[in-house]
Amino acid sequence: MPVDPGTDPAPDPGSFAAYLVERQGDRVRHGVGTLTPSELPDGDTLVRVDWSAVNFKDGMVTRPGNRVARISPLVPGVDLVGTVIESPRVAAGRPVIVHGYDLGVARHGAFAELARVPSDWVIPLPEGLTPRHAAVIGTAGFTAALSLRRLERHGLVSGSGPVLVTGASGGVGSMAVALLGARGFEVVASTGKSDEAPYLRSLGAAEVIGRSDLEIDPGRTLGSQRWAGAVDCVGGTTLAAVLRTLRYGAAVAASGLTGGSDLATTVYPFIVRGVALLGIDTVETPIDERRSVWEDLATAFPAALLDDMVQAEIGLKGLDDALATIASGGVRGRILVRPGR
Repeated sequence: MPVDPGTDPAPDPGSFAAYLVERQGDRVRHGVGTLTPSELPDGDTLVRVDWSAVNFKDGMVTRPGNRVARISPLVPGVDLVGTVIESPRVAAGRPVIVHGYDLGVARHGAFAELARVPSDWVIPLPEGLTPRHAAVIGTAGFTAALSLRRLERHGLVSGSGPVLVTGASGGVGSMAVALLGARGFEVVASTGKSDEAPYLRSLGAAEVIGRSDLEIDPGRTLGSQRWAGAVDCVGGTTLAAVLRTLRYGAAVAASGLTGGSDLATTVYPFIVRGVALLGIDTVETPIDERRSVWEDLATAFPAALLDDMVQAEIGLKGLDDALATIASGGVRGRILVRPGR
């Protein structure tokens, strides 16, 4: 069961530390507690969790009335980088990555010292990538890479013109800016935080604009054709504005809803300009493509750039503040978690 934040877990034999979230009526209680291996979910692979990272979805599970957490109590943490302890299909001692599926949502996730998962969810850590840097990339980097892969399949190439990234200072946005910049694209980063412009330029943005720069006359059906492609991490009115300003035949890869889940638009961008809305799902991505994307990610970023994306590195006891911050949109880049710290 959860205990009060800052309280040391009880030293029961065989127990390990875990950050637990529990619904109690209309309230949500969360804090560091303990579990035993027998309380972990079914699965054939036991992993020591070496690293995780804080994602928006992790922050949402602590909010009363949220629809993200599907069990209670729940260990959040949708990003897992660790070392195999036992498995019938993966060698003990092998460093691995696990994310997506039901991890941290409908089964205990990575904010604990141990995790148990099915072996067919496991991605061997690619050569050339350290466990820490894999955690920096995490679901955010995977989402950005999958977005770019979908856009390139749609026809986007370097030199096509400016590529917009919305919500650029967040986890997915930061990764998208860095990935697109490293691949030679002209990146325009949109953010509601004007003081983050130097950070975004350091990641590879050629230009940084505010949210208001995306607004168009609400009386106009379409705006000027501005973007050769876009990665949208916001949704809502921002995504609607992007659709109305894409160039003819261009596409936007959409993965976020921090700006709302409603989309108020018309068919005109689609039938007049032939634009495409590409939904990016990282939860049920087939394992073969998941592993392929990670092989690409192993050499996608300079190590120094990944290090610069880290806002903080915390243990389980620092999660209360970190989860509240990311749920309110206050995180730049990535917050890493070391469960055994």
